[in-house]
Amino acid sequence: MSSDTAFRLLLRNIDFYNSRFMVERFLDKLIAWSKRLKRSYLAWRVKLKIQRNGPESPRAQDLDIYSTPSFGDLVSTWGEQTAWKEIEYLLVNCKGKVLDMACGTCVIFPKLSKFEYCDLYGCDISRYLIERAVQAGLPSSKLTACDATKTPYGDDFFDHAYSIGSLEHFTEEGISAFLNESRRIARYSTFHQIPVSRSNRDEGWIKLGQSYFNNSVDWWLNKFKAVYPKVYILDSEWEDPISVGKWFVCFKSEGNGWKN
Repeated sequence: MSSDTAFRLLLRNIDFYNSRFMVERFLDKLIAWSKRLKRSYLAWRVKLKIQRNGPESPRAQDLDIYSTPSFGDLVSTWGEQTAWKEIEYLLVNCKGKVLDMACGTCVIFPKLSKFEYCDLYGCDISRYLIERAVQAGLPSSKLTACDATKTPYGDDFFDHAYSIGSLEHFTEEGISAFLNESRRIARYSTFHQIPVSRSNRDEGWIKLGQSYFNNSVDWWLNKFKAVYPKVYILDSEWEDPISVGKWFVCFKSEGNGWKN
């Protein structure tokens, strides 16, 4: 083969790979655009369904839904691919007693049990959800049906505590009480996963399947900083058409309760 022929073949191959690269880039952009379009459409549909309570905070948390089988099924699956994986990363280097506040049916406990240094507990206001957890084989001695703002535990009884997709369902007064209670009963750190508004505006108390606050990062950060001296914000993979997930990682002391 002459050098001229080899050079033409090389150019042809370069053109082929460049063309394939351009097609792949086009398809990537098309997929990203279609995802944005779908999210915008779903957000529009969701906003049509939203019922707003107005500028004032609700006077009471909606509790009836927590005693229904359909809700028990929902809270047993919703965080499998997102927040439930993320709490593993946050707990992997922790040790001592760990409380899941508003634990639901505790379906994540079997996965977390691999952390031999963590002694897991759970509490939830719904006796029905706690009973489902016990029926699934979890020890009743580690589970408590109680209000997360007024738990029966002593000061610093736990080393760490966490909540996932729960805090946003409390009233403003309840949020402050919840955080103060988590600070009282957990010696070192607490981790809280919540939705914040995708618009990063304070959209207030909204009603869909459940009622909750869909507010900005700053709104939530002020709530946490009123209770904890050190607060860090991490992204969560969880999202929906009008919200994105955030973790608020809170420390109340210089020690961290981690394994040495």
